[in-house]
Amino acid sequence: MKSLMDKCCDKCQSTVENQCQGYIKCRLEGPFCHQDEGCKEKRAAFLAGINIPAGSDKKKILICAGTGCISSGSLKVSDKLVEELEKAGLTGQVKVTTTGCHGFCEQGPIFIVEPQHVFYTRVQPEDVAEIVESHLKNGQVVERLLFHEPSTGQTVLEYNNVNFYARQQREVLHNCGHIDADSIDEYVANGGYLGLTKVLSGMSPTDVVEEVKKSGLRGRGGGGFPSGLKWQFTQQAAGDKKYVVCNADEGDPGAFMDRSVLEGDPHSVIEGMLICGYAIGADEGYVYVRAEYPLAIKRLTTAIEKAEQYGLLGKNILGSGFSFKLKIKAGAGAFVCGEETALLNSIEGLRGMPRPRPPFPAVKGLWEKPTNINNVETFANVPLIFRKGADWYAGIGTEKSKGTKVFALTGKVNNTGLAEVPMGITMREIIFEIGGGIQGGKKFKAVQIGGPSGGCLPENLLDLPIDYDSLTQAGAMMGSGGLVIMDETTCMVDLARFFLNFTQKESCGKCIPCREGTKRMLEILERICDGQGRQGDIETLERLGNTIKSASLCGLGQTAPNPVLATLRYFRSEYEDHINEKKCIAGVCSALLTYFIDEELCKGCSKCAKVCPAGAITGVVKEPYKIDTDKCIKCGACIDSCKFGAVKRG
Repeated sequence: MKSLMDKCCDKCQSTVENQCQGYIKCRLEGPFCHQDEGCKEKRAAFLAGINIPAGSDKKKILICAGTGCISSGSLKVSDKLVEELEKAGLTGQVKVTTTGCHGFCEQGPIFIVEPQHVFYTRVQPEDVAEIVESHLKNGQVVERLLFHEPSTGQTVLEYNNVNFYARQQREVLHNCGHIDADSIDEYVANGGYLGLTKVLSGMSPTDVVEEVKKSGLRGRGGGGFPSGLKWQFTQQAAGDKKYVVCNADEGDPGAFMDRSVLEGDPHSVIEGMLICGYAIGADEGYVYVRAEYPLAIKRLTTAIEKAEQYGLLGKNILGSGFSFKLKIKAGAGAFVCGEETALLNSIEGLRGMPRPRPPFPAVKGLWEKPTNINNVETFANVPLIFRKGADWYAGIGTEKSKGTKVFALTGKVNNTGLAEVPMGITMREIIFEIGGGIQGGKKFKAVQIGGPSGGCLPENLLDLPIDYDSLTQAGAMMGSGGLVIMDETTCMVDLARFFLNFTQKESCGKCIPCREGTKRMLEILERICDGQGRQGDIETLERLGNTIKSASLCGLGQTAPNPVLATLRYFRSEYEDHINEKKCIAGVCSALLTYFIDEELCKGCSKCAKVCPAGAITGVVKEPYKIDTDKCIKCGACIDSCKFGAVKRG
């Protein structure tokens, strides 16, 4: 198979120093010269080598090699597959491709057989020989490894029919899990860099900005500021030097959207940054990615090197006169560096602390030069807009929230992983159709959206459309896209304490409202959970929370009280129970629990007494046992040991 750097005819022999429009098309639409009709067959053969067409005798195996699947052994599965294919004499008939994250992480290692889309889950090295012999050699699917829908128990053969994927609209994630992230050829074969070609072949920087504005794209990293407007501010700012910065400092607990894009489709981010650089007049960019993402950094580094080799990064890109270089800055993992001005300080080698605004980065950013900052998902949307058109993009979503959004679905839900959905979809559809409902058939209680800076929404808001404005009105925020699902066993006071504890520890300490205010709020929450809540605590939490929101310097402090204020808004009764009744209805706050034994259910087996570390349980065999509440340390060992459900807590 030819690479994009090869030439196959004499029709187009331009060099990097002297490129023509034909050469651009040859490089990006080819890899064979568009001027030669005979090249069409060669182009088709090239594409078929990457994307196996339906009905082909050949097969392609997609093995997930994202961080999640690697941790569960996918690379061992890949090595074993290569070995077994060689033994079976099928090496030339089956192409093995390791990909980025498929999104359905709990089902890993994931193994897809193309072109039939057969979806195998939790494949282990010892399963590979059976797949090769039964499926790849004899055409018999290995049913025991197929996916089973948790809500129905139904076996699903094809990837496209799994509810988790079928209900999504994967645009940003369309390549993730389906191409080799280290192959620029595979990215190009699936439409990569055509958006950049369109931009550099005849659009002015102003045309580019207007197209982004027309699309309605809003920033996917937090508050949802209109991207085109941000680009316009930077474009119009005075300065002989400008920068493009990609914020890949994904710090929300449980969030891995940006990491998965960088691991599975890094060229989409590079292409988006190139288009932005051209639009605003920048010739240099940085990707700020946390060092805890080594695989993302490795694949992004490879992608940058390949783009440089192909003349897509560097000087005089595609003969357009536009030059752009890209660097990676590995961050140390401070949550506050997700705030754009703290991130800029970190790139400059300073302590990651926010700067007062204004001036905004668009006017005075990196090294005091005009700088445009967007996150990974925002930049990954940009090539789609220029390849398919702003009108196409604006046709997805709602009037004020266009396009799709990637969410990380975690918590007490059957299907955890990444879900990309159109804006305007309801939380109910995500949780109960894509997510497969609540684990163990328990009752849904709330969903935390937007990470530590977001808010909790109750059951009566499940049909709220997910868009920037609706969530803000409900006391939550889109944030980067974390969704934590909670069932009836979750204590909302304890949950608020958990998230506030995270943001309080991650505060940089620069401004008093965040540094001191969050600490005081956390102290009150800890007292309430320890059974020491007092009258007036709820009002104090509300007053402190609102003050911190209005007076903090940066977005971290301004949103830190959100989980507390949202739970007070929708679950105030739980706070009142903790304070007034000294009771935790979810049975989570141990200081508020009392353990006892139901005499009618107790069989007198003595197991609870044997496991009690405090000697708080006494009794006679075959007669009901009792718990001395003064001695009980509320460890829960007695509940875990009782087979009859006789040990209770309340």
